[in-house]
Order: sequence, then structure tokens, then C-alpha cells
Amino acid sequence: MNKWKYRIKTFLKYKDLIVELVSRDIKLKYRRSFLGYVWSVLNPLLIMLVMTIVFSAMFQRNIENYPVYLLLGRMTFEFMKTSTNNAMNSVTKNAALLKKTYIPKYIFTVAKVMSCMVDYVLTFGALIIVMIATRAPFYLTMLLTPYVIIQLVIFCLGMGFLLGALNVFFRDITYIYAAVTTAWMYLTPIFYPIQQLPEGMQMMIKIGNPMYYYIAQMRDLIMYGRIPGPRLFWGGWLFAGVILAIGLLVFDKNKDQFILYI
Repeated sequence: MNKWKYRIKTFLKYKDLIVELVSRDIKLKYRRSFLGYVWSVLNPLLIMLVMTIVFSAMFQRNIENYPVYLLLGRMTFEFMKTSTNNAMNSVTKNAALLKKTYIPKYIFTVAKVMSCMVDYVLTFGALIIVMIATRAPFYLTMLLTPYVIIQLVIFCLGMGFLLGALNVFFRDITYIYAAVTTAWMYLTPIFYPIQQLPEGMQMMIKIGNPMYYYIAQMRDLIMYGRIPGPRLFWGGWLFAGVILAIGLLVFDKNKDQFILYI
């Protein structure tokens, strides 16, 4: 308990630094960009348009409002992929600063996930545009999406801590994770309905794929106007809590050795 109190106290002490790091990441991303933050809306729209054209012939007849279905799945998975990739390099890319002064190493990991979360929230602007264009109904349950975002952010933080620690000692983890996320994307019902898969594979995804829980909850709240079932809701929290605990354990156990390898 005292350890957690110390962590919370340290986090609050450096909260201004986290805000500054998040602000820096966002500014750097759109620096010298003519459209600036508009790309957060325009980019998912363009990709959604291309993917809708490509996959609509195969899946659109089985899915009501396929553009919204596709965009919700893709933007949620993309947030996880981008935030964990950035968090994976958060320690190694700040090696010079860590060698000069004392800053809790997890601060950089948290900042990377938070900056990606800001981007993720901005992409909801693209979702609203698509919903209006396709005349999709707006439900009050949409107001509950922050609860799913919190689950997803906790999950990404856990993945970020785990990957960030492993990447310090094993630089090949970058290439391994790229292959893993590619396979992970195809094993997640982003552009196809899960019902089209064999029952055995459906069960495997529902049990072992955390992104299924977060995407399915988002679709329930936004597309179908219903509260996610207990299995989806508690499954999302369970994955988030377990991965965060594992990530923190690995990161905390090895953080004192980081300086020797970066």
C-alpha cells in the first residue's frame, strides 16, 4: 500500500511534466503540416473510404452501416497499435535526458500513451461526420464511451510498460511486435463480422483477444444504442487490470538496470 501511495504521489508531482510531454508530442506530429490537427479527422476518413470500397463487396450485406462499423473498429485498434508502439520506444528515445537528470522512467511511457489518446479522441470527429453522412442514429449510450476509453488506456499503459522494459534489453522486440500486431489485426473483427468465422475461432477470439472486448463495447454503445453485456464489460476491465499489473511488475523490477543498456 505504501508503494502505491509513493507512486501516486510521484505521479502527481510530475503531472505538469506529463502534460508538457504530451503537448510536445502532439505539436511535433503536426509540425509543418498544412492541415495540422485536421489530419486527425481527415486521415481516418480517407482510410475508411478506401477500406469500405475494398471490403464492402464481401461484408457490407451482413453488416448494417458498414462504414461506421469499419471506422469504429479501425480507429480503436489503431489507437492501441500506435500508443503501444510509441510507448515501446519511450525509454530508449529519452536516453540522453535520463542520463542527465532524475525523472521517473515511467513518465515517458505514460506521456506517449496519453498523447495517442488525444489523437484517438480527435478521430471521433471523423466518426461523427460518417454517422451524419450515413444517417446513422445517435444514441444516449454514446455518452458512456469514456468508460471504454479508460479501459483501453489502462490496457495500453500496461502493454506500454511491458514492451518499453523489454525493448531496453531486446531491441528485436520492435520487429517481433510489428509482426504480432499485423496478425492481431486480422484476428480482430475490424472489417468482418465475427459470426463469419468458424465457431472454434470465434471462441478463441472472444476468450483471448482483448481488442475484441473494447471494439465490441464501442459498437454496442455507438452503433446499436445498448449497454454492453457483463461479459464484455468485465472482460475489458479484467484484461486491462491484468496487463497493467504485469507491465508494472516487469517495468518496476528492471527500471534500475535501464541506465546500463540505453
